[in-house]
Amino acid sequence: MIHSQSHRKQRGGKKSTILLALTLILTSCYALDTSLVPTTIPLATETALPSPTIVWFPPSATSSPPVFSTPTATPEMRPGLGDVAVTDDFSDPKIWDLAVSDQGSSALNQGNLTLAVQPKVYLLSLRHGLTLSSFYAEITATPNICRGTDTYGLLVRANAVAYYRFALSCDGRVSAERISAGTRELLQTPVPSGDAPLGAPGQVRIGLWAAGSEMRLFLNDHYQFAISNPNYPTGTVGVFVNSAGSTAMVVNFSDLQIQDVNYIPPTRTPRP
Repeated sequence: MIHSQSHRKQRGGKKSTILLALTLILTSCYALDTSLVPTTIPLATETALPSPTIVWFPPSATSSPPVFSTPTATPEMRPGLGDVAVTDDFSDPKIWDLAVSDQGSSALNQGNLTLAVQPKVYLLSLRHGLTLSSFYAEITATPNICRGTDTYGLLVRANAVAYYRFALSCDGRVSAERISAGTRELLQTPVPSGDAPLGAPGQVRIGLWAAGSEMRLFLNDHYQFAISNPNYPTGTVGVFVNSAGSTAMVVNFSDLQIQDVNYIPPTRTPRP
């Protein structure tokens, strides 16, 4: 009896041990299994991009209004023009220097003062009985024989030995000089002009405005240039021709008109 009970106790202990071991194993497995259960990671929610807004009538670029410069008045090139003081139709032989020689001649002929010279000859003719200070003079020049650097033109504030000479060359240039007892001072270097005839035949209206020490040259009413020189304040007017080459030269001058100028300088010198 005792032996049987002891044996039963042993078997009961073994069962308890086995049950305990199974319990531990199951518990461990459960713990292991729960640790290996995958965790669901929520995905980041994408924010939808805004849909483009359709502009049915896009604004057009607004251009800046144009800027217009305010035009300034053209300066008066011949200020102070007064009454006509002298007109000359070249019919009176007493009021011009006239002469005839083998070298050249100055003669009146049908309303013209004709100056003709042989090669390399310079000839002038002055009008008598005038003493001008401030004035505007115009005369028409008509080259009949004129080549290359031959020159012709207008003399102002002149006397027998001194004057200002405004010259047109037959190659289309204009210049100005001061002549004194055979010496020459260049006041304006020769510059091209579209109004100066190129050779002959041709015709040009020469104008000279003078006030104080300033003098302005015009051709066909177009301003050419201005000079300033105080040496000769008064004098008469005249014309000249100068054959610079190996050929003769002939120029007619007509329709002289002189106006008073009522103007006191200074005046703004215009640019060509």
